Amino acid sequence: MKPKVLEGYLQQVDSFKKPKILLEQYPTSPHIAACMLYTIQSTFDDIQGKLVADLGCGCGVLSIGAAMLNAGLCVGFDIDNDALDIFRSNAEEFEIPNVDLVQCDLCSLEEDAYAKKFDTVIMNPPFGTKHNQGIDMQFLSAASTMAKTVYSLHKSSTREHIQKKARDLEMKMEVIAELRYDLPASYKFHKKKTVDIQVDFIRFSKA
Repeated sequence: MKPKVLEGYLQQVDSFKKPKILLEQYPTSPHIAACMLYTIQSTFDDIQGKLVADLGCGCGVLSIGAAMLNAGLCVGFDIDNDALDIFRSNAEEFEIPNVDLVQCDLCSLEEDAYAKKFDTVIMNPPFGTKHNQGIDMQFLSAASTMAKTVYSLHKSSTREHIQKKARDLEMKMEVIAELRYDLPASYKFHKKKTVDIQVDFIRFSKA
């Protein structure tokens, strides 16, 4: 499936009705999701037939895209039941059978709860601003226990910090692309309609 076709499908995925600021609920745009997933599959062959985990899955745009690229099974993890309800209805709308959902707090997950249960982790974690400092690193720690290969988005300004964390986790880190993340004005305190953030699309891998 070509990226433009995938993006067209993902534009039909419903997003957050009332995003929750404390959970940093910003949707992954269909364009970024399609670019990520197409690259993960076409360059690294890490989706088709694989067991994939989507951490902080929200309304399911990455999971649904991975399912469309023939993941064996994609399991979405999120703390927010409202988001998972939207995810569930999106999956039903697209008639996608190869997704499953788990409601849990990834930051308090026992280390071996899902140890090595997945082939690939995909995620667009909270960036860890405002009330959630360090949450992006907690997501990365959880991901590193689940699979040997992790794909994630992180603010480019935190790259050095993330490189240090990757070394601590004994993971090789490769910046696949630098993206402009178009953050819509989802909350009342946002003065501008959209804000551009420089974001790294990163592949982490264990030997």
